[in-house]
Amino acid sequence: MTVNIPKTNAVQFKAPFEEVSGVLLLNKPFGLTSNTALQRARHLLRAKKAGHTGTLDPHATGLLPLCFGEATKFSQWILDAPKGYIATLKLGYVSDTLDGEGVISKYSDVNIDLSQVEGVLNAMIGVQHQTPPMHAAIKVQGKPLYSYARSGQTIERQPRVIDILRCRLISLDTDLLTIECLVSKGTYIRVMASDIGEKLGCGAYLTALQRVSTGPYQLHDAVELSDLMAMSETKRRECLLPSDSLLSGVSSLHLDSVHAEDMKCGRIITLSEYKPLGLYKVYDPLNCFLGLCELFTENKLRPIRLMATHTQK
Repeated sequence: MTVNIPKTNAVQFKAPFEEVSGVLLLNKPFGLTSNTALQRARHLLRAKKAGHTGTLDPHATGLLPLCFGEATKFSQWILDAPKGYIATLKLGYVSDTLDGEGVISKYSDVNIDLSQVEGVLNAMIGVQHQTPPMHAAIKVQGKPLYSYARSGQTIERQPRVIDILRCRLISLDTDLLTIECLVSKGTYIRVMASDIGEKLGCGAYLTALQRVSTGPYQLHDAVELSDLMAMSETKRRECLLPSDSLLSGVSSLHLDSVHAEDMKCGRIITLSEYKPLGLYKVYDPLNCFLGLCELFTENKLRPIRLMATHTQK
């Protein structure tokens, strides 16, 4: 009898990627890019389609909501949501990159008290213009700003309108200032740190940054990448939140079976009862999420983004 012994260099079978839908709250570790973290989670879940909801710098840690499958259709609503951070500032010094990765130089001695700090932080709150730093990923003429900065060039940047919704003191320990802030999309905490140092008269740069919230999602609900790796695939997928969690601030609307079938086919339907105009999360009689719709006039409801019929749940 002949026995076939498998070769040690034989190609191992890899399970194919599947239609996996949902939102994973990941606690991104220090040193990983957001895309690397996304791709690792995607492979662990064997999900065909994935996307994140706003990048975190490699040297920042914390909450990174990841969308898979049908959830990617609704990721824009979280991309635009306010984000919360805990930031640590080094006082008395400045950096050419506004963080610890650049050239650090002495600026001034630190002679401040808590009342001064609280006054400056309160003054930071509100709608304002902020100019993106040169060491940023924003592209100008197809190249990220940081590529110009690394070659010694300074490019004109257009200020953006941002909103600092909250900025409060956590601690002041000699030359280390830790703050908590809630800001609008597109706000650079590095620039905030530099501005705070300038207003305090001693200079400052960002030494540590942790994202603690994105819209309704909180860091304490996130899973560590190392823990995710240690789980079985079944347990990993149990960590996924439903796609409609991305729309937590949107009102819900339940349809009858006839209207639900029409909506699944992408038809505009007429409601029998009055509802305020606006966006709605729409569900069928079994409470299956159908998608995001808009009530636009005369009780007419039209689809904006619909779940694929095989993933509605």
